[in-house]
Amino acid sequence: MPQLQRTLSAALMLLPVLLPVRSADAAEVLMFVRPGCSWCELWRKEIGPIYPKTPEGRLAPLHELDIGSAPATLKLKSPLVYTPTFVVVSENQEVGRVTGYPGPDFFWSLLSRVLLDVPRDEP
Repeated sequence: MPQLQRTLSAALMLLPVLLPVRSADAAEVLMFVRPGCSWCELWRKEIGPIYPKTPEGRLAPLHELDIGSAPATLKLKSPLVYTPTFVVVSENQEVGRVTGYPGPDFFWSLLSRVLLDVPRDEP
């Protein structure tokens, strides 16, 4: 496991302790995909099997959706254009996103930064 990922994972493991999320399902990651997306397939191969086992996956479970089927009630900051796009959602509102799949190290780094913006209860 690359050093950057280990450091970020260790920091994220402390998030639920230091900054509890409002509710058990307050945050989720919506992965928007389209048929034939080679970058989506690469993410599924490199990250998909381990994502639910990571601190990020426990903090914000991931759900795949077709890019054309975003829920009407979802409040996005901007339109969805590229796949994959990983939208971090809390209370049906976009917190932030990672557009594209830049490889494992960049993915974890970018996602970790977005997850820091998930609304949390005061300690």
